[in-house]
Amino acid sequence: MERRPATAEEAQALANPLRIRILRLTLDRALTNKEIAARLGRDPGTILHHVRKLVATGFLAPEGERRGTRGAVERPYRATGKSWRLDIGNRPGTHMALVDAFREEWSELEAADVRMSARLGVRLRPEVRDDFDHRFTALIQELAESDDPEGEPIGMFIAMHRRRDEDPPARPAATISPAAVSRTRSRSAEPRR
Repeated sequence: MERRPATAEEAQALANPLRIRILRLTLDRALTNKEIAARLGRDPGTILHHVRKLVATGFLAPEGERRGTRGAVERPYRATGKSWRLDIGNRPGTHMALVDAFREEWSELEAADVRMSARLGVRLRPEVRDDFDHRFTALIQELAESDDPEGEPIGMFIAMHRRRDEDPPARPAATISPAAVSRTRSRSAEPRR
């Protein structure tokens, strides 16, 4: 599947871990603002702000109104799946929102919920890395296409990054020109008005 580049507005909408969590919660079933707030332990007003942003950018869609337990009209929202069809590019803020949302979700798990986890550090030649990237992307796409409403809901977080194990290259010491020192001294010697 080809992913189109996210617009600046779409990337900004996804650069918030709370919005990522809202999308995950509404992936399998439509939830009202009140239900989302209760599930995430957040203020309904805060959730409403984020829901509106997600609706405005097409990540959430409202479903038909329904009556709540006390007869009030409620509007549930469901994730559209649009985020999967976008390439967020190299936007660190958005990537960190994904990591933070994953951390929050992970912290709520019971031991029996964890299917597997792994962390690996390797050194790869560019052609091996690129081949792995293509094969892994194809596998993830295959899983996305085999999504079954009757299946067990599974969450995944996958990232590949260049390790920064080595010390960064030393920066040359900052130099100040004699003229800059002279200008600084002459300004500080001027009387204040």
